[in-house]
Amino acid sequence: MKKTVKILTRVEELLLLTVHNLGEDAYLVGISDYLSELTGKQLALPSIHRPLDRLQRQGLLVSQLGEATAVRGGRRKKIYRITKLGYETLNAFRRFSNQIWQDAVNTVGDRNGGGS
Repeated sequence: MKKTVKILTRVEELLLLTVHNLGEDAYLVGISDYLSELTGKQLALPSIHRPLDRLQRQGLLVSQLGEATAVRGGRRKKIYRITKLGYETLNAFRRFSNQIWQDAVNTVGDRNGGGS
């Protein structure tokens, strides 16, 4: 019996990968800056915050408050980390996505009249 794969949205996948890549810098503004740099577009913080909350409710992320800093007026950053379930889900989704891409590559010639 095949294991059921949780289907992630593209935004969820990108956020999980971003949290992994940023490590201790995986807080809302850090995540926004990282993705904005990669996409060349400024992202609205609510468009990041909502899916982060959803990923937490699903048990794929956890958060903790970091140290207060003078730069932030004494406020603490909410730092995100991927859970074991988050890594398992991300890896399963990667295998699933790779298989779909491989199937597409294998059939593209068939769909274009033989590939030549």
